Amino acid sequence: MGSLLRQPETLPEAFLDARPEHLAELLGGPTLVHLEGRREQPLFVSILLHGNETTGLLAVQALLRRYYDRELPRSLSLFIGNVDAARDGLRRLAGQPDYNRVWPGTDHPDTPEKRMMAEVFEIMRARRPFASVDVHNNTGINPHYGCINRIDNRYLRLASLFSRTLVYFTRPLGVQSLAFAEICPAVTVECGKVGQSAGEEHALEFLDACLHLSEIPYEPVPEQDVDLFHTVAIVRVPRSFSFAFGEAPADICFIEDLDRLNFRELPAGSTLACLNGVEGMPLEVSDERGRDVAARYFTVQDGLLRTARPVMPSMFTLDERVVRQDCLGYLMERYPLSAQ
Repeated sequence: MGSLLRQPETLPEAFLDARPEHLAELLGGPTLVHLEGRREQPLFVSILLHGNETTGLLAVQALLRRYYDRELPRSLSLFIGNVDAARDGLRRLAGQPDYNRVWPGTDHPDTPEKRMMAEVFEIMRARRPFASVDVHNNTGINPHYGCINRIDNRYLRLASLFSRTLVYFTRPLGVQSLAFAEICPAVTVECGKVGQSAGEEHALEFLDACLHLSEIPYEPVPEQDVDLFHTVAIVRVPRSFSFAFGEAPADICFIEDLDRLNFRELPAGSTLACLNGVEGMPLEVSDERGRDVAARYFTVQDGLLRTARPVMPSMFTLDERVVRQDCLGYLMERYPLSAQ
């Protein structure tokens, strides 16, 4: 079976204004294209790894329109991911793996998509990227923030160009930034909810700033300049339980505005859900090593799910499809730069 990857010499003119739902027909599939700029070493940018997260596409289109009749400050290698899911406005199609869980280092089984990501990675390794940026949206209420996978001054410098709010994580495996962190400074930028012009503008200006960088300094980031958090656990809802938000007939009734807890430091004893006939712990919570740590962070008392210790959620979502396809969200702790 041939590769899923398209590698055109250039992008069609129509790409500059194409809507996400038209990319599958326009491009024919996931596409990697290399655009020459004044500095040869390329910036690698991936967009639409989740087909319904469109801010990256809109930012890249605006960037390319900005440089339509002039030279890019630096070469740009652009990977346009799940265009089939984008056609239907979905994160991924039924039967597809998550495009941001099958990059090198993944524990997912072999699939054409996994082989494609390995192909993209090897192509880019040979091109020695200057830096890597993966552009995403999230579904809950979150600030704009940057994610890194290594506590390294250059990675922190790159991410802090996007936001003073930074998140360090090493799970889940198979994400783009975790793979590219092996070969260059890499960051995932989370640009808030889809459809917000502020997120599109923020991503555009960040990508333009990256293209203008001549180097990424090794000097430490002053601790007062960033708020760094460490993702310590992934929270999932087992398929055996039904769930809802607010008052509803379900096994787990999470509070109606659960996503408003994101990036807020919650004290121990904070109530997250009411349980209906559920015995024992209703959540699956795993740490960076894949160990079950549900009892470390949550407790069940009198039919209520509560925090067992102070925690800070991130990416808690009210989108039931995202909860089933991926997770409810993450738990974080502050990470002082002095811990390096």
